[in-house]
Amino acid sequence: MLTSISTAHGEIAFPAFLPDGTRGVVSAVSAGDLLACQVPAVQMNVFHLMQNPGSSTVTALGGLHGLAGWRKPISTDSGGFQVYSLIRQNAKFGTLNDKGAIFRIEDRKFQLTPEKSIQLQMSYGADILFCLDDCTHVDGDDSVQKQSVTRTIAWAKRCKAEFDRLCAEKKAPIPPKLFAVIQGGNHLTLRRDCAQALLDMGFDGFGYGGWPLDSQNRLLEDLLGFVREQIPAEYPLHALGIGHPPNVAACVRLGYPMFDSTMPTRDARHGRLYAWQVAPHTSNLHGTDWFGYVYPTDKKHIKESRPICSHCDCPTCQQYALGYIHHLYKIGDPLYQRLTTLHNLRFMTRLMERLKVCLAETR
Repeated sequence: MLTSISTAHGEIAFPAFLPDGTRGVVSAVSAGDLLACQVPAVQMNVFHLMQNPGSSTVTALGGLHGLAGWRKPISTDSGGFQVYSLIRQNAKFGTLNDKGAIFRIEDRKFQLTPEKSIQLQMSYGADILFCLDDCTHVDGDDSVQKQSVTRTIAWAKRCKAEFDRLCAEKKAPIPPKLFAVIQGGNHLTLRRDCAQALLDMGFDGFGYGGWPLDSQNRLLEDLLGFVREQIPAEYPLHALGIGHPPNVAACVRLGYPMFDSTMPTRDARHGRLYAWQVAPHTSNLHGTDWFGYVYPTDKKHIKESRPICSHCDCPTCQQYALGYIHHLYKIGDPLYQRLTTLHNLRFMTRLMERLKVCLAETR
């Protein structure tokens, strides 16, 4: 497995978790907070940014790095997941055809084609771009999955052509990377065909596309492993949308080096904090016994003087008692969301550090 990827804004060491700053901000924390938690890069979303603050505003404020005050790498999602989460889930949110997608959001219409997605991501100054893809649910029927793969391949070809044109025009010293997304639902043949077609086009990396869990919210390890086997080890494969710590650990063992998800920061804001059940350096991170939750909103913590987790080195655990976190929640102070988010983010970056050691020990 690759050990890193280089970008114009620095190197991302693998394995790496990228918190989602979907709308240009990782909720409740600043760029300085992200650095304090040793976050290597963030993931943002072109679909949301084109709506708010809008592309002209992003450009006027110096691109995504200037907008967010973040000087390290930024990866941008293409809007492909919103094809699934909005249009495929409810036709009132738009229409989909071979040209692209038309979204209807709050009486506003947004058109997103493969070319426009790349143009926006390039204009935003992203370091890693994703091709627009036709995302489906893993259990979608055969006809839906076949259409998705055909469309995803065709869109990837158009994305690459536009990307190559813009790179030749801009002549940046270090051009951005372009990743394509592998679709196909739970059909192994379609996944293989999609992967091979995208490999033949020549991309810098790839993403696992589609919902990664089954109907019981279990990780689709066999399917994820199969997709990893289709992509040579010299290419990074991003496990899009995977952020549950045991699932991340399982995917790293399968050969996935990159992850992004809203889960850790959303869990933090909603009072579900991650905790080491053992000292990190003593666990090989197999199974789930190394991982647990702390719920700071529980009234049993009202006078708790210990930190959230005794094995944690995050800024929150180094300075504040769990009882104080509970107090902040009770009085509705916004510091609650910041401190809990710092905790979960540092848990994720420390998890990456430990997984890197575990990988080295098994080689």
